[in-house]
Amino acid sequence: MDLMRGTRRLGAYSLSARQVGLPPPLAGEGWGEGFSAMGLPMVDPQHPDWKISDKLRANARALRRNSTDAERILWSELRAGRLNGVNFRRQVPIENYIADFICHAAKLVIELDGGQHFSDEGERADARRSAAIEAKGFKVLRFSNLDVLTNRSGVLETIVTAIAERALSPTLPRKRGREQTVALEKKQP
Repeated sequence: MDLMRGTRRLGAYSLSARQVGLPPPLAGEGWGEGFSAMGLPMVDPQHPDWKISDKLRANARALRRNSTDAERILWSELRAGRLNGVNFRRQVPIENYIADFICHAAKLVIELDGGQHFSDEGERADARRSAAIEAKGFKVLRFSNLDVLTNRSGVLETIVTAIAERALSPTLPRKRGREQTVALEKKQP
């Protein structure tokens, strides 16, 4: 027992999280560098056909580490369910693009655009990008970095409105087995 700190030492080394048996980190976080804790490639179970290249995954990680001021400000409002309890992720690969922020529950993508996006070529590239993302069933909201820096509440209000519009009504429990056949028999005359 270490008298100075009141802790007990386990030996010459401490055990790793894997040895202790802690639950594995979420996909994309922690041990695996693109692989789950069990060594299996990470695949979105709802979209198993979404194959993300190692290069695109590495680019997304780099973008998370090197966020712009506007991205950091907006992320501070969106992270951890802070915006009406809705969960967002940031710098998520979709197709050959990396979405700035994404809410899977509302199928909503938020893009922040700097000055380079306002040229003719930038606008054409943004239109192609939005079309590819929308083809996956997402709605794309675009804001300028200046909007986020000067009108944060307006941006958040627009996001909340878009989420409310896209929110699905709660689903009723599905009838199973015998319940379905009984319901069908009741409908037939």
